[in-house]
Amino acid sequence: MKHDEAEMAGMHGQLSRTGVILVVAGVMLGMLLASLDQTIVGTAMPRVIAELHGMQHYAWVFTAYMLASTVMVPIYGKLSDLYGRRPFFLIGMVLFLVGSALSGTSQNILQLIVYRAIQGLGAGAMMPIAQAIIGDIFPPAERGRLQGILMSVFGLSSIIGPLLGGWITDNWGWRWCFYVNMPVGVLALVTAGFALPRMPFRHYHKVDYTGAGLLIAAAVPMLLAFSWGGTQYAWSSAPVIALLVFSALMWAAFAFVEQRAAEPIITPSLFKNRVFSASVAATFLAGVGMFGSIMYLPLYVQGVLGQSATNSGAVLTPMMLSFMVASALGGWIMTRTGRYKWLAVGAFAIASFGMFLLSRMDGHANAWMVVRNMVITGLGIGVTMSLFTIVVQNAFPFGQLGQVTGSLQFFRSIGGTIGVALLGAAMTSRFKSELTTRLPSGMAHALPPSAQSLLGNPQALVSPEATSALRAHLTALGPQGVALANLFLGAVRTSLAAAVSDVFALGTGLLVLGLIATFFLPEIPLRRGERRAPGEVAAPGAMMAEMATDVAEAGVLMAGGGGGGRPDEDEEA
Repeated sequence: MKHDEAEMAGMHGQLSRTGVILVVAGVMLGMLLASLDQTIVGTAMPRVIAELHGMQHYAWVFTAYMLASTVMVPIYGKLSDLYGRRPFFLIGMVLFLVGSALSGTSQNILQLIVYRAIQGLGAGAMMPIAQAIIGDIFPPAERGRLQGILMSVFGLSSIIGPLLGGWITDNWGWRWCFYVNMPVGVLALVTAGFALPRMPFRHYHKVDYTGAGLLIAAAVPMLLAFSWGGTQYAWSSAPVIALLVFSALMWAAFAFVEQRAAEPIITPSLFKNRVFSASVAATFLAGVGMFGSIMYLPLYVQGVLGQSATNSGAVLTPMMLSFMVASALGGWIMTRTGRYKWLAVGAFAIASFGMFLLSRMDGHANAWMVVRNMVITGLGIGVTMSLFTIVVQNAFPFGQLGQVTGSLQFFRSIGGTIGVALLGAAMTSRFKSELTTRLPSGMAHALPPSAQSLLGNPQALVSPEATSALRAHLTALGPQGVALANLFLGAVRTSLAAAVSDVFALGTGLLVLGLIATFFLPEIPLRRGERRAPGEVAAPGAMMAEMATDVAEAGVLMAGGGGGGRPDEDEEA
């Protein structure tokens, strides 16, 4: 393993200042490619479904992508430790571009699902390897600004993606929502292929194929169960229970095999490291808070405040802007101070407070209150997104950088999936209970059959199409129908406010648990240099700090945001 660490650390010496800037530019383009795709495609999906006639398989367009990308993250991370970042980062981009091109040619919904899965296989390589590449180039104390800027790419894409997707769909057609990836992807591929150095040595490794197979067999049914539970199937249904039981068995088998594997995909001993275990717990819970708020805030704005929220990106813009600012600011603070524990504690405290404020909103909240609470929540969660990546990378040597980075991203994604499912189940249960209590006896029978089938689905019930159809149906009954329409829609509004309030209350509790986890996070000062093999000469620290500043400034220009200032010379090791 010392040879591997020497190879990875050798990236410092291989790259000139221009080379470092090109590497980071390629990494940022790759991450922008993956994050923009999700937001652009989401806006185009209603038009896609209308043309391909696949409403019954609508969810699978997203599920196939999510499953493929999530389960491959730790596998790519481990393989990049064994054989280098470059080949797998490039393979990921190629797979993503192939999936994009094929998706644009889809003639039916099943083809689109398969092609989206190919995209997901590629996307699973981009995020963990991108973060590991930054870890290869810069020592932990200098990564903060870069990681913060990289994570702000996701906030930027969530703002411009839906607007761009809508414009492309209206003017060029939905197929161009996939084709538009090609020029950006080719630029990212050429830049990364030119800039990323090759590993100077080759060693034979024993790939843990059994562990990889068991990881997929454990994660896929678990993610499916939490995606389907409460939507396609009841939580107590045979398919959901069977998936969860099978997943539990596979997780047990995976843990057994990994303890005996020569080079496991996720090394069990990682969890004995308090930095890693506390970071995984905190990241998992932060994922629940982030995805929970992103999923249900647009529903609150549309269903309770009555504002048009068909473009969810516009609704979430204040949160995403605060997310970007906090991510960059948190990274800058880490770079300046070399410390992270109390930054993590403060971030979770702010996020918990923001989520608590969201939980206190009722049907009388105004737009200013919603924006204020979103901004506070985004400021807290934004810091955590890049912080824990740097923290775990700081606690492990080069030879495990890809593995720990990929594992952290994997558990964050799992937390988001499970969190959205559990919070959604709580919301639906409370909504149905509240609506039953508030509606006069027998009123449900006056609704059209299409509306009766939506009484347990608030997301569909409060859509503009559904509310317009309901109002038109009831007002057609005469003066009494107008009163019934107002009564019913008022009951929906107050019931939804109570249900979403429950979601944010649960989210507050989970973020408080994350806050508690950060108190168990050991404080290890961020290193200004890397662990190297005996006798290896490190690149001059002052030069690395200067290169970090140059790249950070270039990243600010690409991200379109503001970054931190240059640290004082006496703070640069």
